Amino acid sequence: MSATAGQAADQHDLAERLGIKPGHVVQEIGWDEDCDEQLRDMIAASDGVELVDEDYDDVVDGVLLWWRDFDGDLVDALVDALTPLADGGYIVLLTPKAGREGHVEPSEIGEAAPTAGLSQTSTVSAGRNWSASRLVAPKARR
Repeated sequence: MSATAGQAADQHDLAERLGIKPGHVVQEIGWDEDCDEQLRDMIAASDGVELVDEDYDDVVDGVLLWWRDFDGDLVDALVDALTPLADGGYIVLLTPKAGREGHVEPSEIGEAAPTAGLSQTSTVSAGRNWSASRLVAPKARR
């Protein structure tokens, strides 16, 4: 397998682990210059995925929420991110890894998610500097 084919497979696997599927509309919130452009490009290049910005005013399948410790109240941000979600939608919460500026403690995510009415289903490495937590509404509420 070539390096390019291997990278494409890795990117597909990461998008799949994040719950991003072909045909999804994913709204990006909290983008700034410190965000991982390679991850953004990978998601945007995923088969049939449309990556839209914060001003998008229609229903979305998922939200990509870039969040840093100094960005404010995480519960409020999660509740706001729920607004455009379709039934069965998900939030991918991207936070800086430990040791990086703006790191968010896992315990903070663990407390904020249920307060916002969400359950954390997985956490994966989403690049050199970012971790991704997949959050969904509990099945009883979907």
